[in-house]
Amino acid sequence: MPISRRFQLLEKREVNRETFVEPWPEAGLIVADSPADPQPSLRIEAGRVTELDGRPRDQFDILDTFIADHSLDLAAAEIAMATPSIDIARMLVDINVPRAEILHLVAGCTPAKLVDIIRHMNVLEMMMGLGKMRARRTPANQAHVTNRREHPALLAADAAEAALRGFAEIETTVGVARYAPFNALAILIGSQTGRGGVLTQCAVEESLGLELAMKGLTTYAETLSIYGTEGTFVDGDDTPWSKAFLSAAYASRGVKIRFTSGTGSEALMGHAQGCSMLYLEARCLLVTRGAGSQGVQNGSISCIALPESLPGGVRAVLAENLLATMLGLEVASGNDALASHSDIRKAAKLMLQFIPGTDFITSGYSAMPRRENLFGGGNFDADDFDDYNVLQRDMQVDGGNRPISEQEALAIRTEAARAIQAVYTELGFPAITDDEVEAAVLAHGSEEMPSRNVVADLAAADKFLPSEQNILSVVRALQIRGFEKVAANLLEMGRQRVAGDYLQTSAIFDRNFKVQSAINDVNDYSGPGSGYRVSAERWQEIQNLPQVKSPRDFIADQIGEPCARLAELGPARPGVSPEIIVAVGPAFGTELIRTINGLDHEEVLAAILTGVASQGLVARVVKIYRTSDCAAIGYIGAQLSGSGIAIGLQSRGTTIIHKRGLARLSNLELFPQSPSMTLETYQAIGVNAARYALGMVTTPVPVQVDNWARLRLIVKTALLHRHETEQVQDQPPMEMRFDWEPDL
Repeated sequence: MPISRRFQLLEKREVNRETFVEPWPEAGLIVADSPADPQPSLRIEAGRVTELDGRPRDQFDILDTFIADHSLDLAAAEIAMATPSIDIARMLVDINVPRAEILHLVAGCTPAKLVDIIRHMNVLEMMMGLGKMRARRTPANQAHVTNRREHPALLAADAAEAALRGFAEIETTVGVARYAPFNALAILIGSQTGRGGVLTQCAVEESLGLELAMKGLTTYAETLSIYGTEGTFVDGDDTPWSKAFLSAAYASRGVKIRFTSGTGSEALMGHAQGCSMLYLEARCLLVTRGAGSQGVQNGSISCIALPESLPGGVRAVLAENLLATMLGLEVASGNDALASHSDIRKAAKLMLQFIPGTDFITSGYSAMPRRENLFGGGNFDADDFDDYNVLQRDMQVDGGNRPISEQEALAIRTEAARAIQAVYTELGFPAITDDEVEAAVLAHGSEEMPSRNVVADLAAADKFLPSEQNILSVVRALQIRGFEKVAANLLEMGRQRVAGDYLQTSAIFDRNFKVQSAINDVNDYSGPGSGYRVSAERWQEIQNLPQVKSPRDFIADQIGEPCARLAELGPARPGVSPEIIVAVGPAFGTELIRTINGLDHEEVLAAILTGVASQGLVARVVKIYRTSDCAAIGYIGAQLSGSGIAIGLQSRGTTIIHKRGLARLSNLELFPQSPSMTLETYQAIGVNAARYALGMVTTPVPVQVDNWARLRLIVKTALLHRHETEQVQDQPPMEMRFDWEPDL
C-alpha cells in the first residue's frame, strides 16, 4: 500500500500522542448519556423526599439520602421538576432572565434533572450561561507554587512574583509530607510580600491541613474530595456527612473551604457503576451544596486526560463548571493539570472558561516551570505568562493576571527571599544563606538553587508544627527584622480570619484588603453593557505589556542621514537605448535609508547595478514621487526605460521586474518577501532584468518564503509604507545620480 507523506507527518503531531478511546459505559468511560443514567424524577410526601431520580427511598444509597435531606430546596422542587429542561436551558442563555430566578429554580433540581438541562446546550450556550451564572462579578485566578527541592527561599520568591502578577489565591503542596509547615510558611510570607490579601493553602492530608490552618499558616482549603458513588466514598473512608463535618471545622476556624470533585474520578477508581461522568458530577455538586461549602474546585482536575480521551470530554468539563454556578457555588474551574501535548488543544480548552470568566479561571496556574510542579504538571506554567497576558490584551478579557516588568519581579523576589531568611533566623530554623537568597531571586527552577540540609530542615519542621510558635511569632520576627509591611499584611490576614468575611461565597481580597464576594460583588450580568466589564484602569494595566513598544521605535533604525552618493539631477526623460530603469520610491535614500531587514539603500542600488552591468547593460536610477505602490513604481519605470524593462523598488525593499506593455498589476518577476532579500538577491534581480532586456531565456530568481515574516514584521511594514506614502508628491519622476563602482 502506498505511504502518504502527509499522514506520516500528521502522525507525529503532538495531538496524536494523546489517548483516544470509544465510549464504554459499563466501565464509566462515557462523559454523558450513559444507559445507566436515571431519568429525572422527584416525589415528596409530607415534606420528605420518597423518590429521587427513579429510586424509592428504601433503595437510596448514602448520596441519595444526603441529597434528599440536605441539598434540595423542596419549596422550589415542584416547579423546578415540572419545568421542561429545555426551558431552563433557554433561561440560562436568555439575557432577560435574571440569575437569581435561575438559582431559585435550580435549587429544586435533582442530579438527573441538572444533567437533562445541560443535554440541550452546546458549548457556546454553556459559555453564555457560565458568564451569567458565576457567583462573583469579578473573575480571578489561582496559582500553584511548588518546587522539587521544596526550597523555602524559592517558594517565597515564586509566591511573591505570583501575587504581584495578580493571582488571588496561591496553593502549594509537598513531596515529603513533613515539609508541609515550612512550605505553607514560605508561600504565606511570599504571597503577602507580593500583595497583601492573597489567600494561601497547602494541599496535604485533611487533618494535617486543618492543623496548618489552626496555626495560621493557611487561609483556605480545597482538598476535601467528594465523589459521585457510594463505593468511592467508602474506599476513602468517608461519607458526605464526614466531609460536611470537616468543612464546618475549617469554617469555624475562619478558613475558607471548597470541595474538590470533577468528571472521571469514579471511573478512575473503579466505582462508576456504569453511570456517565457528568451525572456523577451532578451528584457531587449537590453534595457540596448540601454540606454547606461555599464552593467547589471542579473541571475534572487531575483526571482530565480521562474525559478528554472520550467524545465530548471537554464539553463535559465545561458542563460541570456551569452546573456548579447554577447551584450558586463558587467554582475554581480546573485548567490546572496538564491536559494535552497539543498547545492548540490546551488553549482551546482554556477558552471555555477564560472567555466567559469564572471565579478562578485556573485552579492552579503553575507559577513556575512545569517540571517543578508537584501537583503533576501545570496546563500552563511560568513559560506561558506572556502568552496568557497577550490573550487578555487580544480579547480585552480579564483573566485575573497582570503583566509585570523584570525589574518589578526581581525587586519583589528579593524582598520575599530576604523576608523568609529573616524569619528562619529569628525563629531558630536552619539558616537560609545569602547565596540561597541570591539564587532564589534569579532562578527559574530549583536545579539552580544551592542544596540544603534536608535532615535538619525536616527536624525543624517536625519541631515547629506542635510548638507554640504560630502566625504571631512570624509577624513578630518580621517586625524585628525590619519587614514591617509584610508583617502588617500577615497581621491583617489574621484579623480577617477573626472577622470571617472572606468565608462568603467566592470571596477574595482586592489590593486594599477589601473582600469581594458573591454578597457584595454579585454577578449581575443581563446582557450587553451589564455584568463585569474591564474598567479603564484595568484595561490600561492589561495593555501595558513589558514588550510593548512605541510604533515609532519600529522604524527608527530605517531613518537617518540621506544617502550621500545619491543626488537628484532633474526630470527623467524616456530612454532611447537598451537600458534598465531602476525606479525607486519617493522616500528612498532620503526619508528612509535602509530596507526592512537593515540593508543600506546605497548597497542595494550598488548590487542591482552590478548585476545589470555584468550583462553589458547600463541602468538609470529614477525616483518616482507620485506613488508609493511597488507595482505602480515599476510600471512607471518601464514606460521610461529604453528597453521597456524596469526594476521597481520600494524603500522597504519590496521589488518587481516590470515590462512595458504589461498591465500595471502584472509583472515579469515579483519579490514580495523583502525581509528575506539579500544583496545577492538584488544582484540576481539586476542580472535577470538585463537578460530580459537582451531577449535572453531567463530563469526567475528563486524567491525565499518566510511564513513567519508577516507575524514579526507586519507593524514595521505598515509603518514603513506609511512613511513612504507621506513623501508622495505631485511631481514627475526625477533622474538620480548614483556614485558607485561596479564590483565585477
